[in-house]
Amino acid sequence: MLAVERQKKIIQILHRDGFVKVNNLSLEYNVSEETIRRDLQKLESEGQLYRTYGGAYLTQVVNSDIPVSFREEVLVESKTNIAEICLGMIEERDTIILDASTTALHVAKKLYEFQKLTVITNSMKIVSALVDYDHIKVLCCGGTLRATAMSFVGQESIKFLENYYADKAFVSCTSIDKDRGITDTNEMEAQVRSKMFERSSEKILIADITKFNSTSFAAIAPLSSINALVTDKRVDAEFEKALNDFGIRYLHT
Repeated sequence: MLAVERQKKIIQILHRDGFVKVNNLSLEYNVSEETIRRDLQKLESEGQLYRTYGGAYLTQVVNSDIPVSFREEVLVESKTNIAEICLGMIEERDTIILDASTTALHVAKKLYEFQKLTVITNSMKIVSALVDYDHIKVLCCGGTLRATAMSFVGQESIKFLENYYADKAFVSCTSIDKDRGITDTNEMEAQVRSKMFERSSEKILIADITKFNSTSFAAIAPLSSINALVTDKRVDAEFEKALNDFGIRYLHT
C-alpha cells in the first residue's frame, strides 16, 4: 500500500472514531510503528490531526467518544497549566464540582494543598485520585457507568446533583463556539455537565485551545451563561471580544 493511500485510510478512521493508536495501525497495515509515526507527522503538518504519545486524535468530530485512557495522554502540559490557574480560584472550605474530564482530573490531583474542601464529582478517576485525602470530603454521583469516560451519567446522576449547591463548578467540554455555545460529543455527559453548572454559584469552563471554534453533538450551555473561562493559550481576537461582551472572566497561561 502506498503511503498516500495509507494516510487517507488513517484519516477515515480518525473521522469515524476520533482517535487512532500507532500499534493498532502498524498491525492493520503491516508496517513498522516508525512508518506510522511518519504518516501521523505528515498529517499533523497538514493540520489534519493532533499527535500524542502512542497515537493521534481529532478534536472537531461532532459525535465521537474517545476513551479516557487515551485522553489522559493528550496535552498533559496544557491541562497541568490550566489546573494551576484553577487552584488559584479555589478557597479553603469551598464546595467545588469537578466533571469527568481529564482536565478536571489534573485539578483534583493538586487539591492536596488545601486543608478542608468538599468535592462533588461524577468521575471514578477523580474519586480514586482523592481517596487518600481525609481532609477532602468527596461526594460521587450514582447513575449509569460510561466505561469509556469512567463517569456516571443519566437521571440518577442528575437527581443526585439536585441535592447540592456548590461554590464553584469546574467543567470541561468537547467543543466551544461563540455563537453555538458549549457542546459535548455525548448527550448524557452533556446533561450532567449542564446540571453541574446549574447547581453552582460560579460557573468555570476549563478547556484547552484545541476545543475552540468548533461544535459537537449535544448542548451543555450557552457561552454567555458562564462566569469564567480558563484555557492554556490566548484565544483569537474575535472570540476574546465575545468573552468581553458577555462579561466573562478570562484566564490563560
